[in-house]
Amino acid sequence: MNKKWKRYGVFAVIFALLLFSVPSLLSLIKQNPNQVEGSIVVDGIERTYHLYIPDIYDEKDAVPLLIVLHGGGGSGKNMEEKTTLGGFDKLADEENFIVVYPDAVENHWNDGRDDPYSYSAQHDIDDVSFISALIDHLKEEYNIDENRIYVTGMSNGGMMAFRLGCELSNKIAAIATVAASMPENLYNHCISADKIPVLMIHGMNDPVIPWNGGYVHILNKNRGRVVSIPKTFTFWAEHNNCTLHTNKTYLPDIDPDDGTQVWKEVWMNEKDGAMVILYGIEGGGHTWPGGLNRWPEKVVGKMSNDINACEIIWNYFKGIKKT
Repeated sequence: MNKKWKRYGVFAVIFALLLFSVPSLLSLIKQNPNQVEGSIVVDGIERTYHLYIPDIYDEKDAVPLLIVLHGGGGSGKNMEEKTTLGGFDKLADEENFIVVYPDAVENHWNDGRDDPYSYSAQHDIDDVSFISALIDHLKEEYNIDENRIYVTGMSNGGMMAFRLGCELSNKIAAIATVAASMPENLYNHCISADKIPVLMIHGMNDPVIPWNGGYVHILNKNRGRVVSIPKTFTFWAEHNNCTLHTNKTYLPDIDPDDGTQVWKEVWMNEKDGAMVILYGIEGGGHTWPGGLNRWPEKVVGKMSNDINACEIIWNYFKGIKKT
């Protein structure tokens, strides 16, 4: 064998070693440095999360933390994908904040309902302690502005956000929910001592979490009871001592063909300016406006294209600091 072929043989061996011995060079090449998979142990259970770090993050500067809670049956990664169209990752790149998408045990949060089909509810999984510990963990790993920690979620994740507003308001600056109302048990036992700004987005024709309250319906199963959206809205307005009220005003109907129209109603605390805001979507269903919807319309109803929930939520959050 001449020197030329010997040289090629050496290169081939080196390439093979790199490709198969280094936990796969190809997987390392494909790995996105912005995406981090992590876990912590809480109450003896390993709890996982998916993290997005923007390119512009610099550990010398404290940045906000946005916690995004998936719906029932979903996952953190699934929630990231659901909001991907003009979503939170894109906004994080533009405005420099960290996004974490935690995973619930068995894909359901213990949001305070007596849901007979939820492992977390039936086994009393302490998701409040998990989110609290996750905040502490991320503050150790990254330079998080502890006065700008926000929680949002959809459906089961939105109801969990309400629970965190009741039980973890000492660490959270504001909450926002999509397609979620307060569970009756939580409504009757909310123990929050701190005021906390709240934003709600809800479809008036939501077939899963009804606008007027009652049972949560998923695939013809009753999954615990919630109070109405107007009652939830009023609850947080009163909790935050809001006295100034702006009647609902309609937003531009950007997509007349989607069968929806959006209006906005606001309560505000006259002394500190804290707001409780409701976006009602006439004709809207159980969806994330401006996101991805894999469920058929006959199951979840119509999705509005008139607003982008991610943009509305972040524009609301970024003006709020915990005092």
